[in-house]
Amino acid sequence: MKLLVISDIHGSLFYLKRVIEIFEKNKYDKILILGDELYHGPRNPLPKEYNPKEVVEILNKYKNKIIAVRGNCDSEVDQMVLKYPITADYNMILWEDKKIFLTHGHIYNIDNPLPIEENDIMIYGHFHIPLIEKRDSRIFLNPGSISLPKGDSKNSFGVFEDGKFYIKDMEENIIDEIKL
Repeated sequence: MKLLVISDIHGSLFYLKRVIEIFEKNKYDKILILGDELYHGPRNPLPKEYNPKEVVEILNKYKNKIIAVRGNCDSEVDQMVLKYPITADYNMILWEDKKIFLTHGHIYNIDNPLPIEENDIMIYGHFHIPLIEKRDSRIFLNPGSISLPKGDSKNSFGVFEDGKFYIKDMEENIIDEIKL
């Protein structure tokens, strides 16, 4: 299972096209989107090549490859134009004997986690800052934002492959990694 994990597109056509190139080149199985697909939000600047309408067209081409959750900037109107579900506050996939929870991060995050059990994994976005942290036996991951990084972070995304989670920049350099 090879997964590309992205968060906080915020309508950036430029950065979405880049991660789609990465998705195709590396032949990932699925794209996990942790919310905030289209709208840039009132607290954020306009991202590079802000074009929610074209972002919708690209995302809809990959509808059968996407597993997504709702972000705080996602709305009912977004669900009307996107052809895959985005209304859940969290989702879950299974890998070996572990549950991997997906959420945006504005409700559930490392400081207010979902009720995850030992050895479970929670992946969230929202903060636009990459993070890999292990607390007890639980693992918390944040791939950062592809379009609007915050703090001193770079535009980034996550990769789940061969039992490892990587955070990479847009040139696919590894920023951080953890064996799961």
